[in-house]
Amino acid sequence: MIPRYSRPEMTAIWSEESKFQIWFEIEAHACDAQAKLGVIPSDAAATIWQRGAFDIERINDIERETKHDVIAFLTNLAEYVGEDARFVHQGMTSSDVLDTTLSVQLSRASDLMLAGLDRLLAGLRSRAHEHKRTATIGRSHGIHAEPTTLGLKFASFYAEFSRCRERLVAARREVATCAISGAVGTFAHIDPFVEAHVAEKMGLEIEPVSTQVIPRDRHAMYFATLGVIASSIERLSVEIRHMQRTEVREAEEFFSAGQKGSSAMPHKRNPVLTENLTGIARIVRAAVVPALENVALWHERDISHSSVERVFAPDATIALDFALHRLAGVVENLLVYPENMQANLDQLGGLVHSQQVLLALTQKGVSRENAYVYVQRNAMKIWAEGGSYLDNLKADADVSAHLSDQELDSLFDLNQHFQHVDTIFKRVFG
Repeated sequence: MIPRYSRPEMTAIWSEESKFQIWFEIEAHACDAQAKLGVIPSDAAATIWQRGAFDIERINDIERETKHDVIAFLTNLAEYVGEDARFVHQGMTSSDVLDTTLSVQLSRASDLMLAGLDRLLAGLRSRAHEHKRTATIGRSHGIHAEPTTLGLKFASFYAEFSRCRERLVAARREVATCAISGAVGTFAHIDPFVEAHVAEKMGLEIEPVSTQVIPRDRHAMYFATLGVIASSIERLSVEIRHMQRTEVREAEEFFSAGQKGSSAMPHKRNPVLTENLTGIARIVRAAVVPALENVALWHERDISHSSVERVFAPDATIALDFALHRLAGVVENLLVYPENMQANLDQLGGLVHSQQVLLALTQKGVSRENAYVYVQRNAMKIWAEGGSYLDNLKADADVSAHLSDQELDSLFDLNQHFQHVDTIFKRVFG
């Protein structure tokens, strides 16, 4: 992932330095376990920890000849460790190192993304309570529907990202497994105790049954979860982008001093952050299908998954981590314009209360079909001519025959729409 859309904390997890350090720790912990089993001398295990080191440039030089990254690493490690290096990697296969390392990296990446979700959730909770009763128009098909509150909008996103958090916790648990089971996963040349020891030291669970690789259904579920989170990010971003449209202008991204919106038009204030997040969501979701396709490997192992994961595992996690923090910042600093929300609510002369009138007529004994006709025909006049919907209804003989002016006035009370806001907030925030 390019630096523009990366946070240093996340990119560090995927650095060559971090990767080889994890490789070394897996090998060294495995040697400790082998020493406890009496397979290798205890002094040798201690020496490996004491002298173990690596040089990335040297590893790359060796790999150019060997065409094998794990062998290149082990060769370089032996140059530091000396004679006792013969005890490293005993009974193990390359995938034991590679797959267990990927599990560690994905676990650590998850922890950073969970922190990003927590920041976003805190921002959504705060803005939801701040605007609990800030009236705004709800829209369906992009068209004015009925009143809601901005707080309810934020509460909806809070609930959604809470589900995202639960899914990521589950995905982290599922992908955080360790396989040190040797070629084709039979433990033919290594005791299962080694796997259990390495798993404990690296903060993982043992893989109950591996082939020569950790089963890729785990990874498919993990990246599918990231894809869902990305889609939730896009949903909130699209909502903000719509609210910032000039014709709507109910809210907008914070525009800092000195910020420029357009190279040609000095007046522009564009929703560049949420547009950017919409694009980043596509990058994260792009990992989902390859992750699903990686499940079907040949027999006990092939490496068709390897090249794919080397690209999308860092890119998807780095991009999503960045997106979560960017979105959290957007929410924290979002500029809200309640007066514009009220103006938009009033734009159609009260049409947003049509259902209240429809239901009231049915309660007075009017059939639903006739009530719908009375309410709709008056609404259509407003669409065509403008004016006051309430006045139209009061002037309609069929309506006034059943509802007094005072009763109609009461049906246009905005607060009727918000009588259960507290109930919804209790459900969401507890």
